[in-house]
Amino acid sequence: MKTIFADLKSVLADYSDRLVVKVDTPIEYTLVTKSASPFPQHKGNPMFFATVRVGKAYASFHLMPLYMSPAVAKSVTPALKKRMQGKTCFNFKTNPAPELIADLKNVVEAGLQEWAGKKWL
Repeated sequence: MKTIFADLKSVLADYSDRLVVKVDTPIEYTLVTKSASPFPQHKGNPMFFATVRVGKAYASFHLMPLYMSPAVAKSVTPALKKRMQGKTCFNFKTNPAPELIADLKNVVEAGLQEWAGKKWL
């Protein structure tokens, strides 16, 4: 599970300069926005952007822009969609193939660009 987590974490770690690392432990890596959320329900706190977590049977990769942007959701490839659980989560029981890592990077980049365009970062 450690290598799966490391592979998935590497996708998000590339964005630690544009976002804020909220949690960085051996079982969780979470990024939030630098700026306060524009939504009143967040009460001025940053918005959750993405996380990787180790569970009992798999590692999960959550990406919030998928929930908030249909355009980002359309960038999910069929291969990556097979790993999808719900609207924002991808589960991995084995190390993701390099193609899936590339697909994840593309979706994260699309989400980052979408949120940057809305000035949510």
